[in-house]
Amino acid sequence: MLQYRQGLVEWWQVILEEQISEFLNVLEHGKGYAPNTVEAYRNDLTQFVRFAQAERPTATQWNRVDKPLLLTFILHLKERGYTPASIARKLAVLKTFFHFLIERRSIADDPTATLGSPKVEKRAPQILSADEIARLMDAPTKNHTPKGLRDCAILELLHASGVRVTELALLDQDDVNVSAQTLQVGKAGKRRVVPLPPRALDALARYLARGRPELVARADERALFVNPHGARLTRQGLWLIIKEYVHAAGITPPVTPHTLRHSFAVRLLNAGTDLPAVQRLLGHANLSTTQMYARLTNNAERGD
Repeated sequence: MLQYRQGLVEWWQVILEEQISEFLNVLEHGKGYAPNTVEAYRNDLTQFVRFAQAERPTATQWNRVDKPLLLTFILHLKERGYTPASIARKLAVLKTFFHFLIERRSIADDPTATLGSPKVEKRAPQILSADEIARLMDAPTKNHTPKGLRDCAILELLHASGVRVTELALLDQDDVNVSAQTLQVGKAGKRRVVPLPPRALDALARYLARGRPELVARADERALFVNPHGARLTRQGLWLIIKEYVHAAGITPPVTPHTLRHSFAVRLLNAGTDLPAVQRLLGHANLSTTQMYARLTNNAERGD
């Protein structure tokens, strides 16, 4: 009997995972979600499945998940020190998933329908001062190796274009138009053109002439930025590069890959660029997302 029950649980585990995979496939290929976002959804749903099956072994089907079990999950997250923002994100994923199950008629009732989310305090985006930006841009210039040329181009490009780190990792050589002084960014169907100032173009030119040829492993490699093995740099690799130079520049406030993007937006608004133009350069779908930078303008940059 024990073996039968264990086999039944394993069988339903496969069913649950198949439904999650179907949901994620719709997000990525049907709605165009970024791979990193899809992976985050997978992790959150997998975490809930493991919790639910440990807390209530009879919850072998999605229609056996109810509001009390979800509330217990929230308490479980709070007890383990998850922030309100993290909990709210996980609940948003669950709500989206159960809405998907309702649409597919896999369940009759949505257990998340009346489930509230913890109140999340909206924090102002972290930006760097003009002095911190200067120190960060200067940090890799002392290294004249192919790696130093690459890292200088990376930081200059992030500072000058406001692109997301994921977008930077996906750039190909063909995305740079030196004669037009522009950069093409984004996925097919959502491409945008970003102008590049002379300083960023110079850093790119030095990297393409003396850095990339020494790093690239194959002649047919399309990636603009490559790692020491000659393959495309990953998002995680870019994050480590940023951390390296933040430390070298002696910058103490916390800096994330998005900090340079935030600083770019505020710099443009302080220079008089209107919100719709900044929205287009950042690739925001909604103007309301860009408006969060408005409260940081006019002497917002520390040290000015």
